[in-house]
Amino acid sequence: MDAFINVLRQQYQDNPHHFRSERLCFLDHVFSRQWSHHYPQFENDEGDINGLGRRLPGGAWNYHAGIVPSFCQSMKVWGSDVDDIYAPVNFRNEHWITIWISIPNRHIVVWDNILTHIRAADLDVLMEPFVNMVPYLLVDCAGSDEERVKHTLEPYTYERVTVGVPQCRAGDCGMFALKYIECHALGISFPPALCNKNSKAIRKKMALDIFKETTQKVVQELSLLDDLLEGRPEVKSSG
Repeated sequence: MDAFINVLRQQYQDNPHHFRSERLCFLDHVFSRQWSHHYPQFENDEGDINGLGRRLPGGAWNYHAGIVPSFCQSMKVWGSDVDDIYAPVNFRNEHWITIWISIPNRHIVVWDNILTHIRAADLDVLMEPFVNMVPYLLVDCAGSDEERVKHTLEPYTYERVTVGVPQCRAGDCGMFALKYIECHALGISFPPALCNKNSKAIRKKMALDIFKETTQKVVQELSLLDDLLEGRPEVKSSG
């Protein structure tokens, strides 16, 4: 999952004008796993009289500040530089969905590629960490009073879109979840070609994109290393 998220992060860093906005953020799967795992601690923490002081997942501030994911580190702050957040979310280690968090709208859109897999009640539970901790994080990590008053601790709303979302068979949910992110971030509708009969070709194309972007990144890093070495004085052995 994260390999293709890294492709999107690389493409976004290199050509932000190709995307629908320059205020986007692509998160890895670690984000959703950490937040789901640590949410009970946050939920049971009473905080102070202002509703703050509750325990957030470790590294939450780093996500807010754009320090992580470290690959193509954005350093963009949620709410100040980022309006829209995309992330893959796993359900019980058996199914992937996608969430699109809109900070200005205080709303989360869920794209699910097998609508019958997660019951409504289970989806409510799955979404609790995000509808509650995202607004809390924005208030808690605000850099100034002016920034803090733009946000509230009220939970976000969410909806699972049921129309116009391509469905897939079991085993392809992760691939479809990633393609939802790519299409929406590029500002295009989910195409009819995103379907079961094309799943093998889509998977190959994604693997090729990962290979090309990864290779390009390695070549750039090696070129930079060569430049550094060329400017470094030779170290002679004392023996």
